[in-house]
Formats: sequence, structure tokens, C-alpha cells
Amino acid sequence: MLKTIVGAGTALALMLGVGVMSADKAQAKVEGDTIVLGSAISFTGKYSTNGIHAKNGYDLAVKKINEAGGVNIGDKNYKLEVRYYDDESTPARTAQLLERLIQQDGIQYILGPYSSATTKAAAPVTEKYQVPMVEAEGASRSLFSQGYKYLFAVLSTSELYLASAIDLAAEVAEKNGKKPSDVKIAMAFENDPFSLDVRAGVVADAEKYGMKIVIDDKLPRDLSDMSATLTKAKALKPDLLIVSGHSKGAATAARQIGEMNIEIPMIAMTHCEAAKVHDKFPAASEGFLCSTQWAETLSYKDGLFGTAGEFDKLFKDTYEGYTTVPYQSAQAAAAVQVWADAFERAGSTDPQKVRDALSATDMQTFYGPIKFSEAGNNIAKPMVLRQIQNGAYNVVAPSKWASHPLVWPRAVPSN
Repeated sequence: MLKTIVGAGTALALMLGVGVMSADKAQAKVEGDTIVLGSAISFTGKYSTNGIHAKNGYDLAVKKINEAGGVNIGDKNYKLEVRYYDDESTPARTAQLLERLIQQDGIQYILGPYSSATTKAAAPVTEKYQVPMVEAEGASRSLFSQGYKYLFAVLSTSELYLASAIDLAAEVAEKNGKKPSDVKIAMAFENDPFSLDVRAGVVADAEKYGMKIVIDDKLPRDLSDMSATLTKAKALKPDLLIVSGHSKGAATAARQIGEMNIEIPMIAMTHCEAAKVHDKFPAASEGFLCSTQWAETLSYKDGLFGTAGEFDKLFKDTYEGYTTVPYQSAQAAAAVQVWADAFERAGSTDPQKVRDALSATDMQTFYGPIKFSEAGNNIAKPMVLRQIQNGAYNVVAPSKWASHPLVWPRAVPSN
């Protein structure tokens, strides 16, 4: 097995809060010729869809690295393995399970959980024990203003996710003889750290152009209904609708946009691919603009996976049911590559030496360039926008990365 998931007995003990026998710390972090990474990630709860996407990315990178000979440290090669626990999409559970991974299982190298909320719970734990964490799924910019020294994130921060949508709306207005300040925006966001950071970025960019925000709503806690926002949008006729509510929010938006025949000419949201909105709601989602950390058409490549397109094919060949590879899976794979690179440059499995090697990371991957600021965020990689065009996710912004022109206005869904 290249990965380890808690067995039935251990899982039951975790659910019941019963103690689990701890492993010897020195043996747990390096077991013979195997380096063990640990992750508390969401297999159940509201983040489970993306948690599984992330796990698939972690596992594919581990498999690929091991097949290529593993990690070379000095004169010895090591295999990689991941020990997982299910945090149930609950930040408090994430923190509890990281305590268990570090204190009882002896894991000294952490792969991040899914979501900004759970990563915010994880970071103080890894910092307390001075255990480095490479994370791929927590984009909240507030994570990188706390002075953490053991947190490293491969993804772009959340305030950048939909900035390109505002720029694109301005471009469209000008092409149609209007001013960017004429653009009216409707917004609906989940009340969580990630989505609120996305909102902050959108608001700042809209203010830059003098655009008017006519609807600024919070999605309901269970993310199951945004009809109130859409009803207002029908009346106010905004030029752009922006939605951020992780996978469940994206699926809800696509479903209800179709049900209510929403005619907004430009709709942008997060988590389109992860929610599989086109597979589930093909007519309603046509023309959606989807923020993405990565796309298979980009010109990134590395020596392990090859090009972005080659990673895309390998992932689809490995895991059934994917017509589009979620960027969450791609960035998770890149996080494992960062660990492998850091171990080799450190020439050691000592967590402090590896932490120092992580801080000096400057590498090219199929996912994009990765270089960490002093705060731990990746400062080398841009965000892009893909539009769903006849079922394909095509990059349309920024223009320097575009593979296809924007289709505007989007097609009106039909029941």
C-alpha cells in the first residue's frame, strides 16, 4: 500500500473519542525505507467532495514518485506514504487529529487539510510542535499574516480567485461602448474564511473600476438555496453574478440558475470543476466563468509528470468519473512534489532542516511555478479563468494565458 487510511477499529475509536495506541515517534516519521506524511482531511461532511479530490492528487503524486525510485537522501532512497484521518469537515476535528498525528503517531511532515477553515485550525498545531506543513487547499490570505514559520502553501491566495472576472467585465463593457463604471454586480458568498476573502478581492477590484454592487448576499449556512439572491437578480438585472460557496454552493447555484432561467450575461464562480456543474447541469452551466488555480492547457511542465496536459491524462486514466481534473487534485499533487524536492535538497529527514529547505523552494511543476514568500504563500503562480463552452472548460482570462475567446453573453438556460 502506498497510502494508509485509518482502519475500521481505529476509525471507530476516533469517532468515540477513545484513545488509540501511539506509535513510536522515531519509527513513525521514517519507517525503514519509508517517509510517512500525515493528513487530516475531509472524507465526510460538507467538504468531502473536494477532500476526496485532494486525496486523489496526493495519492497519485506518491505513486508516481515511488515508481520513479522515491526520494533520494544521501546514499539512500525512501518511498513516500500518507497516513490519513477523516476530519469530517470540522475545524476542531482537524486540530484534534493533527495533535494525534504528531503526538501519538509521531508524524513530523504534514500535508494540509481541505479548506481555509480547517487549515486555519491546523496551522496553530503544526506551529506549536514546529512540524512543517505543506498545504494545497487553504487559500485564505489571513493564513499568511500570522507569522507562521512552518506553513507553506502551493496555491494562490483567495483574494485573487475572481479578480480576473472583474477585469473581464470591464473589458466587455468597453468593447460594447460602455464604461467599466456602468457594470452592475450581484454577489453571493458563503460565510467562511475562504469565500469572504474572495469577496474582499472582488470588492476591491470593483471599487477600482467604480462598478456598482447591487446585491451583496450571504449564502445560507447549509448552502442549499440561493433563490432569494436570484429573485433579486431577476429584478435588478446585473451584468455580472459572482458566487463562492465551495462545491455545494456551486452546485446549488447551477441548479437554481437553470430552474429559474436566470439571464445574467456573465456568471463567475469558484469550484465549478470540483462540483462537476456541467456534468450535473449542462444547460444551466453553459458559459459559466470558473476560477481555477490550474488548467491542463497551460504550458507548465516538470520532470515527474511532464506537461499539464500529460498530468491531466494520467489523472483521468487513474481515477474513473472525471471529465475535467479539478485544480484541487493538481495542486495536491504539487504539494507532494514540494515535499520530495525539500527532502532531497535538505539531504536529511530532520524536520528543521527540511523546513529550511521548504522555505527556499523555487521550482517549476506541471501545476506552475512554486516559490514561497517569507509568510509561506506561493508568490510565483497566477490564477486563471475558464469558461464552460459546449461542455469544455476553456481558458479565457487573463488574455496572455487564454486558449479560447470569451463567449459573451452566456447562453440562457432552458428547462
